[in-house]
Amino acid sequence: MGLALDQTDWRILKELQADGGITNVLLARRVGLSPPACLRRVRGMEEAGLIEGYTALLDEAALGFTLTAFAMVRLHNQAESDLRAFEDIVLGWPLVREAHMLSGESDYILKCVAPDMAAFQDFVLGTLTAAPNVASVKTFVTIRRAKRQPGVPVGM
Repeated sequence: MGLALDQTDWRILKELQADGGITNVLLARRVGLSPPACLRRVRGMEEAGLIEGYTALLDEAALGFTLTAFAMVRLHNQAESDLRAFEDIVLGWPLVREAHMLSGESDYILKCVAPDMAAFQDFVLGTLTAAPNVASVKTFVTIRRAKRQPGVPVGM
């Protein structure tokens, strides 16, 4: 990490995680700093890699992506070069929003969003299972999301 965080830094991170679009003036007011001092701290955390970027959380269903599913993928070979090759392919699949390598029975879990079941099925049957080195795929369609809280638990 390379940067020692104090309570004010943690408050800044908590505020930014809750609202990445907050203005520096409002952020400074909320954490009790002057705007220049607040901006210096934020820039320092960005440069240290603690803040990777800023994004908007989109409502998938409102934008027509009504299906969220997870795919558990097992590969034939788990040599590092095979794992990297699979990860490189995954980067080009827009429906896959997150991919995590796992320990245990499956090698990867992919979080996917799709407009509907037909689009997800086309992806699974036409793209995912046909990908090199894929041995098996198990899919799980979500019924509803019970929690959505990106980031880390700041202020534990």
